[in-house]
Amino acid sequence: MRREEDSEWTRREPAPGSPPRVLVVGAGMAGLATGCYAQMSGMRTRIFEKHVLPGGCCTAWSRDGYLFDYCIEWLIGTAEGNDAHQVWRELGALDGKTVTNFELFNKVTDETGRSVVFYNDPDRLQAHLLEVSPADARQIRAFCRDLRRFTEIELYPFLTAPALRTVRERAATLRTVLPAFRLFWRTAATPMHRFADRFEDPLLRKAFRNIFFQDPEGFPLLPYLFNMAAAHHGNAGFPQGGSLGLARSVEERYTGLGGTVSYRARAERILVENDRAIGLELRGGRRYYAEHVVSACDGHTTVHGLLGGKYTGPRVDKLYDELLEAPGTLFPAVVSAFVGIDGPLPEEDAHSTTYLLAAEEGARLPGALQNSLVVQLRSRYCDGFAPPGRSVVHCTYFSDYAHWAELRRTDRRRYREEKRRVAAFVRDFLTRRWRECAGRIELVDVATPATTRRYTGNHNGSILAWKAFSDADDIAADLVGKDRMRLPGLAGFSMAGQWVGMGGLIRAASTGRFAVQYLCAELGLPFRAQESTGGELWHPGRLGRLPQLDRWYAEERRDS
Repeated sequence: MRREEDSEWTRREPAPGSPPRVLVVGAGMAGLATGCYAQMSGMRTRIFEKHVLPGGCCTAWSRDGYLFDYCIEWLIGTAEGNDAHQVWRELGALDGKTVTNFELFNKVTDETGRSVVFYNDPDRLQAHLLEVSPADARQIRAFCRDLRRFTEIELYPFLTAPALRTVRERAATLRTVLPAFRLFWRTAATPMHRFADRFEDPLLRKAFRNIFFQDPEGFPLLPYLFNMAAAHHGNAGFPQGGSLGLARSVEERYTGLGGTVSYRARAERILVENDRAIGLELRGGRRYYAEHVVSACDGHTTVHGLLGGKYTGPRVDKLYDELLEAPGTLFPAVVSAFVGIDGPLPEEDAHSTTYLLAAEEGARLPGALQNSLVVQLRSRYCDGFAPPGRSVVHCTYFSDYAHWAELRRTDRRRYREEKRRVAAFVRDFLTRRWRECAGRIELVDVATPATTRRYTGNHNGSILAWKAFSDADDIAADLVGKDRMRLPGLAGFSMAGQWVGMGGLIRAASTGRFAVQYLCAELGLPFRAQESTGGELWHPGRLGRLPQLDRWYAEERRDS
């Protein structure tokens, strides 16, 4: 940044007649969205990011010509005609991109080799499930009947902050909700594990729990039906460029609107004067000032780190003290193993398969929380993830953060051994199932929950923050709808991101929109949002140069 531009942010008082200044902590999806909407609404913004790339968890990294896409498995809002898609169009996230849609959501294979395929089409799914287990016809038809009804409903409340919705907007929501109220209520009140236990077939009892690749435990039927219905309409696809491509496109939209991102800039504390946020202090002591500060990073770090725990209340204390370590409140952390293979992948295999493991086999996976391994054929998701003639596979499993964090902190040798155990397991597992791949696996790159914590700051390495439908859900909703994403007693400050608005990329992006809407209402400014006009055909070269990650990942590579 030029010195004269930097001086705008290093002086305490704004220049006379200048637009309101907003500083944003974190260039994840929420931080970038906050910057975009603030720029569109006539504010001047600057984002500070400790990493060298945008996106937070929505990222990728490269090795030996392979691109390892870490985040997106499906993206709500890839089809036209709904509010989620409008948000992505405003943020330029899908500019010039094609979208890959799959006919199935996931496949589940048990220890004996029996499989069930969760097709997105209700009729095809019903016919397949009846072939798998005719004895479960009643239960199968009930699930598919509900799925058909969900394909007729579109409810994406991502455009207007809850406290600012007009009477017309509330009425429109009621018109959608009321005819299906009993469906929503019943499916939200029926835990998936209770529904799955009604099946006679043992495979179906396990498979239904793993529609979302692994069992999130505690989810009701509703999110499964909602997301499968979205996938049926092409509204839960995979955008070209993947996770980092999505983040890069939103970054381009932000900078095109006049915003600035400063990388390798770690915020140390939020500057407060007379109970009002006035700026940021970075590591190294440099200070920047603004009329408003938005923290779009880890919630606990914001409340107890950047602000020193001085601005809390009953809801904040409940979330960031009581529930943060409570069992089942955070979405589990994951271990990722990316596999580079010389040659093609088996044509007959699904793009995504959950393999249920025998107990003794599952015990060989370090820190595993469930006896299962998810195998995704990432080369089918997007072009450019592997060099010509090669393929890339992504293997994941839910894992205990404490297991990895303690090892990395106290015994790096054992930490490296555990990562090698993961790599060895994955090599052996894939070559036993794909005999033709024996000798063709070129590399295995392992990322642990400790890796996630190190690069994103997310508490306990969770990639989706609070688990939906947990005790945290209603409290987080009140933070957005009642507290307007503010902390008690602190003016000039907002929070955005999955730690206030729950997990998922569209939810993270919408919190940026909401934060700016609330700020505009406070400042008396009109909120503005325009769709991006960028139509340039997207290509992998727009990801930028990834060797800049080498310094960041050198330590992880040594640990591998």
